[in-house]
Amino acid sequence: MFVINIRRWRLLLIILLILMAIVYLLQAKWFWRVFYPWPYQEEMVQVGVTHGVDPYLLAAIARVESAFNPLARSDAGAIGLMQIMPETASWAARQMGFKGFQPDMLYQPEVNLSIGGWYLKDLLREFDGNIVVALAAYNAGRGNVKDWLETGKWKGTFQDLNNIPFPETRAYVKSVRRDYEIYLYLYDQKKETK
Repeated sequence: MFVINIRRWRLLLIILLILMAIVYLLQAKWFWRVFYPWPYQEEMVQVGVTHGVDPYLLAAIARVESAFNPLARSDAGAIGLMQIMPETASWAARQMGFKGFQPDMLYQPEVNLSIGGWYLKDLLREFDGNIVVALAAYNAGRGNVKDWLETGKWKGTFQDLNNIPFPETRAYVKSVRRDYEIYLYLYDQKKETK
């Protein structure tokens, strides 16, 4: 009987140690950074400075859009890290004064991030800095989003997200917002020093 109790105590101790290790890992930022890496971090920070957009938001968009694959191409024809449609990229490049732009340049991470960052900033400017609305427009197109807002189909809030007519856009906004909050938590140095 005494032997059984020692075995039970050992088992309980092992289980307790395993649970403590799991709790530690779940709180460790380095552990979560394995699942939320940030490739192209320097480039995204530079684009953030150049175009005035949050680099953590760029990281979240690139993760959701392409899983950070610069060679990604969607069935619809969107290209690169930020999954930009060639027509949108050509328009944005003209607005930016980007001379000699060709759609194949979207496979270059620096070009893709610069155009994607500029376009995101343009959407944020148009929609008064509302990240949720800008993300919906990034995915569904600004014309669709304007229509939803003007006709009252959607109020432009995260709480009202289920009223967005496109299921893909609803899921997209939720995913990018979740990843944005995770990137802020994992990589924002200002939050770590407070």
